[in-house]
Amino acid sequence: MDQQALGTVLQTTMAQVYTGALVVADVLLLLLKIFYFIGDAIYRLFVPTKEKDVTGEIVLVTGAGHGIGKELALKYASLGATVVCWDLNQETNQETVAEIKKMGGTAAYAYKCDVSNREEVLKVAERVKEEVGNVTILINNAGIMPCHAFLDHTPEEIRKMFDINVLAHFWILQAFLPSMIARNYGHIVALSSIAGIVGLANLVPYCATKFAVRGFMEALHEELRESSKGKNLNINFTTIYPYMVDTGLCKKPRIKFPSLLAMVPPKEAANIIITAQRRNWRNISIPRYWSTLNAVLRNLPEKALLCIKDFFDSGLEPTIYIH
Repeated sequence: MDQQALGTVLQTTMAQVYTGALVVADVLLLLLKIFYFIGDAIYRLFVPTKEKDVTGEIVLVTGAGHGIGKELALKYASLGATVVCWDLNQETNQETVAEIKKMGGTAAYAYKCDVSNREEVLKVAERVKEEVGNVTILINNAGIMPCHAFLDHTPEEIRKMFDINVLAHFWILQAFLPSMIARNYGHIVALSSIAGIVGLANLVPYCATKFAVRGFMEALHEELRESSKGKNLNINFTTIYPYMVDTGLCKKPRIKFPSLLAMVPPKEAANIIITAQRRNWRNISIPRYWSTLNAVLRNLPEKALLCIKDFFDSGLEPTIYIH
């Protein structure tokens, strides 16, 4: 081997060693980061992050005329936020605003809006920007939950469910996300459901919509995270997975162990949601143990998982449906 060939071999070998060393260093750094964030997560179980102050924030709540939405609006108002209430039922929406104004010390606005109608969403959103200001906290809460066997759902009912439970998130975010991106500031909260984690009988279309919300929030967060590399992203995402909440949507609940799996009062659900938003939690179930329990159970053999489901025997009975 001549001297030139030997030099080439040495250069190639050194390059391979250098590349290998870089890979090892990158892997070690990755492992350090993983262990650090695992440790931080364990620490935060005992010492939670301090809750953000929401005084002066402009909070928009959809479905604010009743149930969880109403309780969210009242609670945010009590914390000093300006509250924008959206609902298709303007009468109950106005009642929510009237209750807020009785509390005093905070501003509240009621807007009638069909969130399934893109043109109406964009139009009402412009009014909000002009009359109130830029929304900084958005709570996508509005939803419907017809409960029938799959083959009993009409095409119109299924489309309406997707229009309200899924597509409304797209239209509302298209209206308000640009201003959040421009200011690199905001918080988006979406209500999925336990039915967005686990498939349930008599709720096939509803489960599909709530799985869609889960995917929508995860993908949108990742898109913004990737597009903001090089700067600190200050637009936060929180997805909520409630169990059965006593809002009137669960008309015929089936609960084998009420002491363990009782329906959640709307006020309790709203308090958990606001805590999650103020602590920047990405995902939270109501009750909180549900998401952890599901993660564990999903690693069991399928037949073992089905045995556990059958043992607890909780869900919703179909409502009477006449074609």
